[in-house]
Order: sequence, then C-alpha cells, then structure tokens
Amino acid sequence: MAVIKPFKAIRPAKDKVSFVASRSYDEYSKKELDCVLDYNPFSFLHIINPGNSINRKVSGKERFKLIHNRYLDFLKNQILIKDNENSLYIYKIEKDNFNCCGIICATSTEDYRNSVIKKHENTLEKREKLFANYLQLVKFKAEPVLMIYPDTNEISAIVNTEIKNHPQCHFTTPDNETHTLWKISAENTLKQLQNEFGKVNSLYIADGHHRSASSNLLSLMSQKKNPGHTGKEPYNFIMSYLIPQSEIRIFEFNRMVRDLNGLTAKEFLIKLDKFYTIKNHGNHLYKPDEKHHFSMYLNGSFYSLSLRKNVYKFTDALSKLDTQILYKTILEPILQIKNLRNDKRIQYGHGKRNVLKMKNEIDKEKFAVGFGLVPLDVEEIKAIADAGLVMPPKSTYIEPKLRSALAIFDLSTSVS
Repeated sequence: MAVIKPFKAIRPAKDKVSFVASRSYDEYSKKELDCVLDYNPFSFLHIINPGNSINRKVSGKERFKLIHNRYLDFLKNQILIKDNENSLYIYKIEKDNFNCCGIICATSTEDYRNSVIKKHENTLEKREKLFANYLQLVKFKAEPVLMIYPDTNEISAIVNTEIKNHPQCHFTTPDNETHTLWKISAENTLKQLQNEFGKVNSLYIADGHHRSASSNLLSLMSQKKNPGHTGKEPYNFIMSYLIPQSEIRIFEFNRMVRDLNGLTAKEFLIKLDKFYTIKNHGNHLYKPDEKHHFSMYLNGSFYSLSLRKNVYKFTDALSKLDTQILYKTILEPILQIKNLRNDKRIQYGHGKRNVLKMKNEIDKEKFAVGFGLVPLDVEEIKAIADAGLVMPPKSTYIEPKLRSALAIFDLSTSVS
C-alpha cells in the first residue's frame, strides 16, 4: 500500500511561472547559466546560485544558508507564493511525440524504508549526507523524485477528469516543451486518489535515487532530535512525481573505452569470439534492435555482437541485463575495467545521436572502441527493484526530466 499525501506547495506567482521554473541546475552550461542569471531576475537559479548576487563563489554551509535567504527573499517579494490548502498537483509535460501526465505529492520515507518505494541504483553515502545537510539548512525541496506505478484505469480516470478544468499554469519553453499544472484541493477527490494509491503495492524510483536516500536520512536524523515526533512532520516525506509506467521514456547509455588493454584489434576480436557471434558491417552504421545484441565500433568499422547463450548463463534478473552482460563478458574480463563508476578509461553517452558522436570520438582516436546497446524496458527495471538488486551505473537515461520550482515542498510546514 503506497501512501501519498497532499501538501501546501510554494509556487511561482501566476504571471512569473515561466520565468521562475528552471531545468535541473546541472543541465546548464556556464555560458547559459550566466545568461539566465544576468537577464532573468525571477529565475529559481538565483536561489540555488546565491553567490551571483555577491559576486563571489560560496560553498558548503555558507552556500546553503544563503540559498535559504534567497528563498525567503523570493517569498517576501511574492515571486513565490504559498498555497492556502493542502493539495495534490497534476503536472503534464509535452514535447515532440512524447507526453506524460502525473501527480506531484508527498510520499512516505517509511514506505522507502519498508521497500514499498523500491530502488534499482546504489547511492553514495557522501552524497546522501551532503544533500541531507543541504535540506536541513535550506528547508525546502524544489525538484520531485520521479516514480512510476503500474497503470491503473481508476487513477487515469480521475486524472483525465481533473485536467478538463482550468490549469493553474500553462507555458512553453524555448526548447518547445510545454508544461501544465492543475491543483486538486477537493476533499473527496483527494481521498479518492489516496484510496487508489493505497491499492498500489509498489512505487518504483525512476530518477532521483540520491534525493530519495537523502530525504530518508534527513527523516532519521530529525526523528532522533525530536522527542515529540508524530510522523506528520515534513521531514517524513519525499516530494514525488508519480506517473504510470507506460509514460516514461527509457534510453540507453552507450560505452566508449580509451584503449584495448594492451591488445591489438585482432587479438581483441579473437577474445570476443568466446562469447559472441561477430559480423563486420564495415562503415555502415549498425544499431542493435533486440536484447543481448550489441553494436561495436572499432578501427573504422561497425560490428554486430550476438551473445552466445550456450556460454553465458542467466542466473537472476541482473544477469539478464545487457549492461551487466557487457560488463561481465567484455569490460571486466577483457578490458580490465572493474569500477564502472570511477574508471577514467570508460565514458558514457546517451541519446539518439550518440552513435555518430561515438564514431567521431573513436575516429579522432580519443577512444579505441565503443559499444551500443538496446534500451532497457520498464519491466527489467522493476524486476531488478523487486529482487532487491542494483543495476550497473549508467544503465538507463530516463525521461521526463522535470522542471524545478513549479511546486516546492516547504520543510517548515506539517503534512496532514
């Protein structure tokens, strides 16, 4: 049973929504960030980049405290305004031939600890602690954790009814992405949605594993310090964006490796033959289109690699993942790449144009070999999470990517 709670969101003033909401901070180049900070005084980026207003770099606790101060400034100047009533928020994103429509809500850290909310990635303790300390000082969450749930007709029917109403905001960004937000405050509709999610056995984290883990750590830290703990305190919740599993889009991360671990191209191909049927496609671009098939670019030629299933044994959900197969048959035993997260010999790329980028980088001799994969599907992600397993790093690139500050979860307001 998944617990979801409405909350009183802090939201941009209606006439400033498109100016306030931003992409994730990490997505901006320095040039683009400087431009936004110079020419858009309402951008949420001013809050999370407070050093800009005092013309110096700040870090650590000093930065976190300044972020909190900028947040208070935006509230004081009514750039951000707090809702008066507990609400759930329907958020729709439309771009090109893709759209998704889900619910922004508060989910429970207790559900996270009890594996009602399930994960498929490991997190770094250092980052968990850093972000938990960040939350403790800034006192808000501005970017929801993306979670998926199995499609249900009942939840879809409620959402489809609500989006017929006039939205709270509707705008299109320069990259032609349209964002629309509706607010649900009617008590009977809130209860309906809470009841329907109560029938959902599991929520699956699609994007935001560190934010989830940090919210859980903040909850545990805060409970210890609060002798009057009730469970309604805001530190007990994760701001989440819940969408049906059919509405996420999953891309692959390709892999490029800088050298062949001392092997010649011919020696490397001979070693690959143990696990794969290999076909040379010359300079014709090849992309795999089924599981356990890979593309490889080496010495100016594309190759198809088809797994020899009589040699490689499937033992669990993890062993069936193409990212794990590539690691266990090539990257680790042949190329001696043990640590996929930190080894500087390997680099990752995502997106439909990445195969050409990979080819260009190898042709320039920045890398020796590249591998293309078929994207994982949502059932594979769920199978890993259900089994309590962890996928290799950079196994998926998942959309949608959410705007920050469309709805902010204030950590000083209790949740009913």
